[in-house]
Amino acid sequence: MLNKYSYYHKLGIEQITLSYIEKCEAQINPQFKAIDDIAEFNQLKVLHAMQENKLSDIHFNWNTGYGYDDIGRDAVENVYKTVFGAEDAIVRPIIVSGTHALTLMLTGILRPKQRMLSITGRPYDTLEKVIGLSKSESMSLLDIGVIYDEVPLNLEGSFDVTAIKEAMSKPTDVIYIQRSAGYAWRRGLKISEIAEVIKLVKKIAPNCIVMVDNCYGEFLDYQEPTEVGADLIAGSLIKNPGGGLALSGGYIVGKSQLIEQVAGRMTSPGIGKECGLTFGQTRPILQGLFMAPKVVSGALKGAILCAKVYETLGYKVNPSPEASRSDIIQAIEFGTPDKVISFCRGIQSASPIDSFVTPEPWAMPGYTSDVIMAAGAFVQGSSIELSADAPIRPPYIAYFQGGLTYEHSKFGVIKSLQTLQNSNLITI
Repeated sequence: MLNKYSYYHKLGIEQITLSYIEKCEAQINPQFKAIDDIAEFNQLKVLHAMQENKLSDIHFNWNTGYGYDDIGRDAVENVYKTVFGAEDAIVRPIIVSGTHALTLMLTGILRPKQRMLSITGRPYDTLEKVIGLSKSESMSLLDIGVIYDEVPLNLEGSFDVTAIKEAMSKPTDVIYIQRSAGYAWRRGLKISEIAEVIKLVKKIAPNCIVMVDNCYGEFLDYQEPTEVGADLIAGSLIKNPGGGLALSGGYIVGKSQLIEQVAGRMTSPGIGKECGLTFGQTRPILQGLFMAPKVVSGALKGAILCAKVYETLGYKVNPSPEASRSDIIQAIEFGTPDKVISFCRGIQSASPIDSFVTPEPWAMPGYTSDVIMAAGAFVQGSSIELSADAPIRPPYIAYFQGGLTYEHSKFGVIKSLQTLQNSNLITI
């Protein structure tokens, strides 16, 4: 009779690897109860939002043309604003990525001579051209006269309150916070930390707008940034809130007046949210949101297992296996390009789609160095599905995330370790 070990063998996994993984898994199992409690809370939160907004199968119907009176689109946005405790929302499949959602948020609000202050240091690589920190043929925020400054996090990876106060001695119109680590060697920022820094900002400058890049952070806590004072947040539907079912899209939620400004950038002034076809995507967007709390909890457990496995082998990991987490990303510092590349190839070979493909580093648009991406996903680029990526630059850090189930996320960790062993780059 076949059992799971028979299938692990069929999938190229040796018993020594399995035994090592199971030993690590036994050590982290006690942490899973707290994750399950948050997932249950958020599942009820999403269910309540859907019931409160009286979802019906009529909301899954198509509209055409301009998309006027698209009740499905309106229902999606009402559910999102309820889930995120906000006044209004934009949720559209035509938003192509998290970077696009963040760009709409920034360009919709910021005006010439206004000052943007990032209090989490340099934003994610793909925003550098948006801001104007690296060259682009397209118009950047700096090109239109926006003033940009940044304050790095302190050595503990928390907000540097003293430096923020000093930076805000100059007139500041927008505070920008990146919740997840991105390609920085730090942990994600907890909701409690974000809440405290928003109180500080509003005390110094009550009219200052606080924006949060919420990518990779949805449903990891009992609250979202808009529920603790953020004026606007944005993210991608092919990350956490899409639950692996949304085919494309992004969201922006927050204060009604600000959402109206962003909507004017998304379409055009005078049209705003009133138009915009959803191409029949309301059902997968809503169903993905319904599944998201459980999917995110599985990805989080997989990230903790990944941290435990590689920390035990002597590698630097961030966050540590025991750390409180606010995003699903796990960073492992391998120190050499060969190990980073082999790790990502292991993740690719663990995928249900394109498992036979060998990823290579390449000059991916929007990034400042070659990047290797492992993503054998049902939805292209979906990083809530099992995936890994790494910029090919010292100190050669790989970033692991996702898995629509814990079991698949776990298999990704197993396969990455087996691939490194098969390449004689790691010995258990």
